[in-house]
Amino acid sequence: MDLLLLLVALVWGSSYLAAKTLTDTVGVTVILSLRFLITTVMLLGIWLLWNRRRPARRETLVGVALGFTQAAVLILETHGIAGTSATNAGLVISLVIVFTPVTESIAFRVRLPRLVFVAGVIAVVGVCLLVSGEGFAAPTLGDLLVLAAACVRAIHVTAVSALTRGYGYSALTLTLIQSALCAVVYTLADHRGVLRAMQSFDADEWIGVLYLGLACSVFAFLVQTWAIQQTSAARAGLLMGTEPIWAVLIGLTVGRETLGFLGILGAVLIITGTYVGLRAETHHRASPTSDPAATPKGRPAPSVTSD
Repeated sequence: MDLLLLLVALVWGSSYLAAKTLTDTVGVTVILSLRFLITTVMLLGIWLLWNRRRPARRETLVGVALGFTQAAVLILETHGIAGTSATNAGLVISLVIVFTPVTESIAFRVRLPRLVFVAGVIAVVGVCLLVSGEGFAAPTLGDLLVLAAACVRAIHVTAVSALTRGYGYSALTLTLIQSALCAVVYTLADHRGVLRAMQSFDADEWIGVLYLGLACSVFAFLVQTWAIQQTSAARAGLLMGTEPIWAVLIGLTVGRETLGFLGILGAVLIITGTYVGLRAETHHRASPTSDPAATPKGRPAPSVTSD
């Protein structure tokens, strides 16, 4: 169980380098289109085998709404990855762990412990150091786009909680709807580029796209959904919260990226801030005085990916 959740975190952590490698040869929209066409076909097959329950009108509308926010997250994130390192992207996007409790506290009017905000400050300072290189400098456009993706993803997670809580919607059905909408949006945005890519991709590029679609989307979604049902949300959240650590390790080893002293210090602060924030929010959610329904359990099942 724990090993499977760690594998999900590892797969998500590796997705940044996989996407970064592909953006060096083909456009962002084309990558996302192919990724979600593959994901949608696979999820549709699973849905036909396991579910086949037609979604109600509201469930469909909720899935479409969440699909648009998910599409916005991924276009920002992938454009950001194209303009920065995979290491930076994996660390900056992890700030969603800190941002989400804040957006939820606003949406649900729930007070958060002070430690969550302290953790947020630590993580933001870490981002400033991470993007500074060997000296203090302005962040790149890629860094800012990934930061924007983290903010929008926090809003997306909050919307998942607000729109699905208490309705008993099928996580598989919602994910299929979101994935299908993303596939349609990205394909319409550059259908000619998608056709050219399908004709010109070599084996390595197809392996990269298939990895993003099958491993980072379908496999990770199914495993996290099953695992969260078998263990506590806090344990699942902490294990999958190791994603930025894997992103750093893979970026530095496989991707041969580098971090200076300030970058390493920033990475440590980001990981520390996100971990402290997650622990504080989890403890607060488990306390008798908090509203457990106001916060989704771990990484929300209806969301296709981070990444």
